[in-house]
Amino acid sequence: MLSPLMNRLCHTSLVTRIVTGLVLGIVLALAWPQGALHVELLGTLFISALKSLAPVLVFVLVIAAIGNHRPGEVTLLKPVLWLYVVGTLAASVVGVAASMLFPSVLHFKDAATGVSAPGGIREVLMGVLLSAVDNPVNALLKANYIGILVWAIGFGVALRHASETTRRAVSDLSNGVTFIIQTVIRCAPLGIFGLVASTVAATGLDALSGYLRVLMVLLGSMLFVALVVNPLIVWCKIRRNPYPLVWMCLRESGVTAFFTRSSAANIPINMAIAKRLGLNESTYSVAIPLGATINMAGAAITISVLTLAAAHTLNMTVDIPTALLLCVVSALCACGASGVAGGSLLLIPLACSLFGISNDIAMQVVGIGYIISVLQDSTETALNSSTDVIFTAAVCLSEEQRQAQAVQA
Repeated sequence: MLSPLMNRLCHTSLVTRIVTGLVLGIVLALAWPQGALHVELLGTLFISALKSLAPVLVFVLVIAAIGNHRPGEVTLLKPVLWLYVVGTLAASVVGVAASMLFPSVLHFKDAATGVSAPGGIREVLMGVLLSAVDNPVNALLKANYIGILVWAIGFGVALRHASETTRRAVSDLSNGVTFIIQTVIRCAPLGIFGLVASTVAATGLDALSGYLRVLMVLLGSMLFVALVVNPLIVWCKIRRNPYPLVWMCLRESGVTAFFTRSSAANIPINMAIAKRLGLNESTYSVAIPLGATINMAGAAITISVLTLAAAHTLNMTVDIPTALLLCVVSALCACGASGVAGGSLLLIPLACSLFGISNDIAMQVVGIGYIISVLQDSTETALNSSTDVIFTAAVCLSEEQRQAQAVQA
């Protein structure tokens, strides 16, 4: 009885199997909460495997892509970066606008403990620069993707002058790492099953009820960006219906990112999607890991919405110039957010300083952020990570259209 069912599952698409794991996880959590906690190991192993392999994958793929780059071959990194900037800034505008239209207040209790926030924009930028020149071995060990990218680009440029045999060996190594990643990704349904079952059983949704309004503003803003703003940006780039691409990326990248809650852990998933779409490897092998570091539309929304919620709680008047400044600051802060769960929350005090809000109050906002992170951070990561592959694909498809039109002309 089970054998035909298992055979059918093995021959269905990965997305179908992930959705099956998701549904089974929810059912298990509701029917047998204690048993659901025991399958948490499946989710933990899946995330750990992705996080362990992702730095190596990025390092090797970027070196291979640049080292084997042929003169005259088109790389599209610059337009992808522009889309990242536009998308993050647009998201912060949406977050600020939603907070002004639907002002929320918070109920401060205890300040967050055991966490520290950066003291200003200068500290954030200095952190980025120091990460870029980190020891390459240390960057790989700590999953410092900025440092990994910088060193990988450097090694890749150097290998362009190496012998053909050396470059072929690097390419073979890249294929080997990709094969291992694909094997891990095939285990995604089991990982999602464990993550969903343990999360629903352990947290439920009771903790969210006290902050329902601000949570609705956050989730509504993120959905608006995912379903309206991003498709509009993609349409401006490819000039055709963007929703097939957007839906596919949300379904295949967003769902996994929602439960891993880590843009870094979702890099292999996005790489696999980009490869299946036939995108330019020289572009996506750099653009996607870079997007996991700086393309943070969801983080920009979180920072702007929770900062304005704190301002409204303290009865502060927010004028238009200040709101516009907050949009820019939120976008800059988001680019400095780490690609791990809750990475954007520690940058809220920096944005709160615009309104003269004390660090004690700001850290209480961070504490509230952790309370609602069951949904907020998961949705934020799903938006961040899916947008990486959406924008990369949009640029590559636009270039394909341009080349096709040139041939016809």
